Amino acid sequence: MSRAGTRRALLSGGLVAGALAALPPGLPGARAQTPAPQGERVVNIYNWSDYIDPKVLDAFTRETGIKVVYDTYDNNEILETKLLAGRSGYDVVAPSGPFLQRLIRAGVFQPLDKARIPNLVHAWPEIAARLATYDPGNTYAVDYMWGTTGIGVNLAQVRERLGANQPLNSWGLVLNPGLMAKLKDCGVMLLDSPEDLIPSLLPFYGFKPDSKRWDDITQVTDALFKVRGSVRKFHSSEYINGLANGDLCLAVGYSGDIMQARKRAEEAKNGVEIGYVIPREGALMWFDALAIPKDAPHPAEAHRFLDYLMRPEVAAANTNFVSYASGNAAARKFVKPEILANPGIYPDEATMQRLASNTAWDDRTQRFVTRSWTRVRTGR
Repeated sequence: MSRAGTRRALLSGGLVAGALAALPPGLPGARAQTPAPQGERVVNIYNWSDYIDPKVLDAFTRETGIKVVYDTYDNNEILETKLLAGRSGYDVVAPSGPFLQRLIRAGVFQPLDKARIPNLVHAWPEIAARLATYDPGNTYAVDYMWGTTGIGVNLAQVRERLGANQPLNSWGLVLNPGLMAKLKDCGVMLLDSPEDLIPSLLPFYGFKPDSKRWDDITQVTDALFKVRGSVRKFHSSEYINGLANGDLCLAVGYSGDIMQARKRAEEAKNGVEIGYVIPREGALMWFDALAIPKDAPHPAEAHRFLDYLMRPEVAAANTNFVSYASGNAAARKFVKPEILANPGIYPDEATMQRLASNTAWDDRTQRFVTRSWTRVRTGR
């Protein structure tokens, strides 16, 4: 769930271009806006790229009079560097689970004043409990979105090469050199994110996703090294368009991204049918949480913004826009039926039991993983 690359991806083409073009002049979009004049109420947000419905920002400003200055990033490392340096100027940020955990330990965030966030009553208890793995007591953060890491496939191309009887609901599909070799010509892409990929694959070997044992990690990276020759690219966003256009036939990626790819293929009517699989061995569940830096210049406005995002109708609007599940339980009744009924976005209870989380690696293990991952990516 900690991201070495973009997860939501920089949604290219007409979807975002059209959405931003339709915004009123001055509405916060994908990049930083002009600083607010002295004395004007403002909230400075730092969030993942293309991860909020722009209409929500506009509506918040109209309702509250608070201007939103909205910056975006596409990996957790950028956010972490800014926050650890201090004086980032941001009021609300959205770290992923293990990064949230590390930043809490570093004393970066201020405890939430929950009395200022009455809409926290709509938080999804199960999601809040899982988020507490990183933030005990949910003291510093509230879940914004959550999802899974799984396998996206071009069903026709994969079946053509592997046959109708080959199971697709297993990490063995990705870790088998023979199977991957058969898919090489139609395009395979894996996440450029060891924090996601390694914990996801550990259960295939009977290890816990949160294992910190170097031998366990090495078994996964050795297996990835053996299939890397069939991988076109390690990247954490390009697989969206690749799947949608039929340029890829398999990608390990994030649930909402693969749903976006399927949606684009359907809109293009190009005959590409994309499936999303949560492997039977289990999958990684990730969380993006909203938190307020300790040195936030506008904490009152930050709390007001969090409370607004936790309004069920608003949370649902964001889910409908990005195709990720909201950590707001009451939002589900406002989510589009096709999203709510999609098990790749909102898994059923049996699937939820197969989902696990991973916590941050210690510094020594992080260095070991970095070296191992470099070997996988470069072949050296």
